[in-house]
Amino acid sequence: LRNRRGNTVMLKVPRKGHKRELVDMAAENAAETLAHLHAQWIADEGRQSTAIAQLQEHLGLEGPPNRIECYDISTIQGSATTGSMVVFVKGVPRKNDYRRFKIQSVQGTDDYASMREMLRRRFRRATEPAPQAVQGPGRKKTSWDLLPDLLVVDGGKGQLNVAIEVLDEFGLGDQVPAIGLAKQEEEVFVSGRPEPLRLPRTTEGLYLLQRIRDEAHRFAINYHRRVRGKQTIRSQLDEVPGIGPKRRSALLK
Repeated sequence: LRNRRGNTVMLKVPRKGHKRELVDMAAENAAETLAHLHAQWIADEGRQSTAIAQLQEHLGLEGPPNRIECYDISTIQGSATTGSMVVFVKGVPRKNDYRRFKIQSVQGTDDYASMREMLRRRFRRATEPAPQAVQGPGRKKTSWDLLPDLLVVDGGKGQLNVAIEVLDEFGLGDQVPAIGLAKQEEEVFVSGRPEPLRLPRTTEGLYLLQRIRDEAHRFAINYHRRVRGKQTIRSQLDEVPGIGPKRRSALLK
């Protein structure tokens, strides 16, 4: 059999009509599968720890980047521009902390302005006081309150400069290190370094950055397609004679 990771797991099959043998083999199979998954988990955890340690070393970070946030922009000819924020904690995606952004203030294609709006909205939530209605000693912290140990933007020097500008705007420039990861040559742009950094191609650190960047890209594109599809349906309904706002809203629902 193959498990969800695609790895082969060998299971024993009992002879027909032997109930006791069936129970014993089921228990043996369960124990063998659990041991296999445990070994796989230990191996994965080791790779993730190695990746985080390598990133700390290569990027010159003061501490391990246990919480990494990555941001990406998706648009087609300036239409239905959206952004994504994905979060990895200790090398593992934390999907409950993922966030989508519908870009509102940018007309046309402007990746820098779109990235600026998205990052401002994210870090405004992290630094501004909570609304009066939810303040108090019993207020629980949310994922918005957590600052990343490393901020990654999908892009090169231009996108990185935007990220640094926004962090400085909110007084976080000294707290949140930021890098840009360019797709073409997998170059890592680091603040304060004139030349991009090239991590060794076979390092776990680069693999982790690529996984996070690709996940942010996937998340942004999926949301962009949904938003663009709704806009297309809405624009087609606008052209149908005799359909007013209420009927159009009912049809969309």
